[in-house]
Amino acid sequence: MLDRPNPAAAQRDAFRADVIEGLSRPAKSLPSRWLYDDRGSELFEAITRLPEYYPTRTETSILMEQAEAMAAFCGPRVTLIEYGAGASLKTEILIAALAEPAVYAPVDIAGDFLLAAAARVENRFPWLEIRPVVADFTADFELPRGLPSLNRRVGFFPGSTIGNLAPHEAVAFLDRMRGHVDGTDAGEAGRAIVGVDLVKDLATLLAAYDDAAGVTAAFNLNLLARVVRELGAEADLDGFAHEARWNPAESAVEMHLVAKSAQEIRLDGHVFRFRAGETIHTESSRKHTVEGFGRLAAAAGWDLGEVWTDADEAFAVAGLV
Repeated sequence: MLDRPNPAAAQRDAFRADVIEGLSRPAKSLPSRWLYDDRGSELFEAITRLPEYYPTRTETSILMEQAEAMAAFCGPRVTLIEYGAGASLKTEILIAALAEPAVYAPVDIAGDFLLAAAARVENRFPWLEIRPVVADFTADFELPRGLPSLNRRVGFFPGSTIGNLAPHEAVAFLDRMRGHVDGTDAGEAGRAIVGVDLVKDLATLLAAYDDAAGVTAAFNLNLLARVVRELGAEADLDGFAHEARWNPAESAVEMHLVAKSAQEIRLDGHVFRFRAGETIHTESSRKHTVEGFGRLAAAAGWDLGEVWTDADEAFAVAGLV
């Protein structure tokens, strides 16, 4: 009998390998994708409702105001592939505006959270075929078999998650997305809609990643809690604190877990020691200009077809062709 692959075990093994590799570095870090287990996804959705966190409400207002223009940009009967689907609330705005969409394929690393979101979309749009994919969209993965080949495909990447990727990672992701949406028998090349957080004043940026209620802190600290509960590591969870800082060289807000005093994390025979004040870098949220994002997209073979922004130009939604 053939052994069947176990996606959960593979995810756990990849998580373990990333933790050991990341904490072994002189400047300790962990990939931001591991922030998003089911608990992390719940906390992030709570973050999006905070008064300090402007990106979600700003992008949502753009989507609501420009939904018809975006639907025209996409065209009729499309297959919509969403990367990092989360709660899919913004997606519902676009789906409602689209002309007879054929399939919605949401992709997310948090399986239970993804399936709950897919069920909510199905409840609102019962006529729409929904094909969820549990996968890490920052790595190669297979789309569901049997997606329509005669329909245009559109990649949808709302939020500011493109900013979590280093430039070479963003180009690789955009190239992967282009591979997913091109190459059908639709007769037209695929398209994409991508959310991009724009450069703005520092006070606004830092407040968005260090809210007064401490929800972002809980989101960041949940990553270390995952290391303990899922991998069996030994660590003092109260020995670390959340910190947001600005990195001007990267044009990025960084999230760190800071050791309050000398700390140790033990995992699989490894002992990772921390000095007081030493950090684990968990996420970078890069802020772009429209022109800078256009250059990034061009490196992956895309052109900026449309750009929709709010009145203050705090956020942009880019249509790629």
